[in-house]
Amino acid sequence: MQSGGTGSDGNGRVGAGVTGRSAPLRVDAQRNLEHVLRAAREVFGELGYGAPMEDVARRARVGVGTVYRRFPSKDVLVRRIAEEETSRLTEQARTALGQEEEPWSALARFLRTSVASGAGRLLPPQVLRVGVEPEDTARDETRVPPQRASVPGVSGGPGVSGAVQPELRIVGPQTVAADGGQDDAGASDLLEVVGQLVDRARAAGELRGDVTVADVLLVIATAAPSLPDAAQQAAASSRLLDILLEGLRPRSG
Repeated sequence: MQSGGTGSDGNGRVGAGVTGRSAPLRVDAQRNLEHVLRAAREVFGELGYGAPMEDVARRARVGVGTVYRRFPSKDVLVRRIAEEETSRLTEQARTALGQEEEPWSALARFLRTSVASGAGRLLPPQVLRVGVEPEDTARDETRVPPQRASVPGVSGGPGVSGAVQPELRIVGPQTVAADGGQDDAGASDLLEVVGQLVDRARAAGELRGDVTVADVLLVIATAAPSLPDAAQQAAASSRLLDILLEGLRPRSG
């Protein structure tokens, strides 16, 4: 029996005998987990996935040890946040696809909903990545949302002299599936549903013929600026999205 290993300390930390996946969390431990996840969304949304775990802990008002107790590495936390955002984006796309009869209305609804929810600031690294690909390098390097990529030491980032500039690219479903296996299944679903929205709008002649799923995801990423004032951020996002949506329409004449 392991009755002695199921306690918690004064900070609500679960004892070593309890694993986060197999045992129900105490109320205080569950509250700490929710605080960490909320803080991670905020911090990664503002600074990108390169932000340190210490920033997440500080925002959650917990010790960094509490964060690592639930998420053994930053990769695990990033994966959790990315998976949740992928699921949310996919559901928003499916809702637009099922509730809007007009192809353009469906695509525009998906974009407006996604941008308004702030999902663009947390596009999953498996879908949107910065790849530094010199001629002799076959692999992608960092997986950081490009609109927030300002982490020292990343090739092409601020303060790195003579660095190769990152190339932004969207990874297609086949690359996603081959790259990450089961963890990337949600990303493949997202790309598939957004692809349906794009295909319908293009077939109806309401979307430029050269617009791809990659372009739509870039609209979501760039139309969600992070500003200190919530009202200013909402206004800026709405205005920027109006301009970007107009750019997706076929050219008249």
